[in-house]
Amino acid sequence: MGFKTTSALRVAGGAVFDRDGKPKSHIARGIERAVEVQRPLVLANIRRLQRRHPEASAAELVKILEHHYLAAVAGGGAAVGATAVVPAVGTAAALGLSAAATFGFLEATALYAQSVAELHGVRLQDPERSRTVVMAIMLGEEGTAMMQQLSKGKPWGSAMGTASSGMLGSIGSSIRKQFMRKMLARQGSVIIGRALPLGIGAVIGGAGNYTMGRSVIKATHRAFGDVPGAIPGELAAEIRALPERRSA
Repeated sequence: MGFKTTSALRVAGGAVFDRDGKPKSHIARGIERAVEVQRPLVLANIRRLQRRHPEASAAELVKILEHHYLAAVAGGGAAVGATAVVPAVGTAAALGLSAAATFGFLEATALYAQSVAELHGVRLQDPERSRTVVMAIMLGEEGTAMMQQLSKGKPWGSAMGTASSGMLGSIGSSIRKQFMRKMLARQGSVIIGRALPLGIGAVIGGAGNYTMGRSVIKATHRAFGDVPGAIPGELAAEIRALPERRSA
């Protein structure tokens, strides 16, 4: 590893982690906020896709969501990583852009996961439940193992609408702790990676986001199982009732 790359790693690491190696508090708060997507935005996202693809089934809409999600997170990571190549953009500035891209990745993941949940007939009106779903999905196999306590062998996502608040609260608390511990460490390293100069950041940013995105999609499949043949009736009714957006 060259001197410039090593220096960039030190600068980036100091901005993300404290002296004890723990992510700084503003990074932690940003990650928590990033997984909180309001349900009206989720419904509007599904309506937008449905209007662009009026003949698509629920399963086809999920495939379109997957394609858009991967394109968004991989493209965003590579674009931000590439800024470290530009002479006018120093490592510190690239780091700021990289942190913003990381929060963008989490927001895109939350929107994708909650949109898929709704297309499976899982209505996530409670913000706490929706956060738990997103965090469990991003934890992958560990999140799946913890959430399976709710579903008695069935895909755990199907139980999110009916699980008791007490049991969900207990599991959700454990999910949050594990999510913050693991995702902070993982995303912190990605933030640093994107800020590296000499073109390395573009490779790490795009490839890292794509790999994590694929893992999210697999975990979402495990969480919800097979997609219904048609858009659930309650969801279809809510989408029809959404107010029309006025053009500027």
